[in-house]
Amino acid sequence: MQSSNGRHRDGGGGPESSAEHDHDQGDFGAAPREVAYEDPWYDALASGWGESDGTGVPAPSVPAPRTEREGAAVRARDVYLEVQRSAAFQEVRSRYRRFVVPGTIVFLTWYVGYVVTATTAPGLMAKPVAGAVNVAMVAGLGQFLSTFLLAWAYSRHARLRRDRAALELRWDTQELTRGARGGAS
Repeated sequence: MQSSNGRHRDGGGGPESSAEHDHDQGDFGAAPREVAYEDPWYDALASGWGESDGTGVPAPSVPAPRTEREGAAVRARDVYLEVQRSAAFQEVRSRYRRFVVPGTIVFLTWYVGYVVTATTAPGLMAKPVAGAVNVAMVAGLGQFLSTFLLAWAYSRHARLRRDRAALELRWDTQELTRGARGGAS
């Protein structure tokens, strides 16, 4: 059987190719026909690597950089830069950082403290708390609990302090971009 580009598969198209045997006539006794293998990924080279572009010259492996479209694209870029520099955007980013940076520091300190304590003070971690439950188990479950609490606190903070302002920024940006494109949606 041959591939879509004319090269033989399976080392050739000899009698070992099951698609070309006449003894397999299927369930209904129909004569076999040539099977077209329509998988574009089977023998394709990785997107242009080493393939010629039809002129005999190999195609470049990296596409040429995009050029800016006249007018509208430049204005749309300016709209996004203007929004990024706005006081409202800076306030949303500031609120985000004021929650995320301390939250990350506290959580990573708690996690590293747990790991360091587990490796350097196994006697402390082995102390029983209640029955067969020891300090290590309680601290390990505390890791899970603190993960869920941090996720809940983050979503609550985002909902109460950032989402409304971010949504207003999004609408303003869309309106400004639409105006920069000449009213096209």
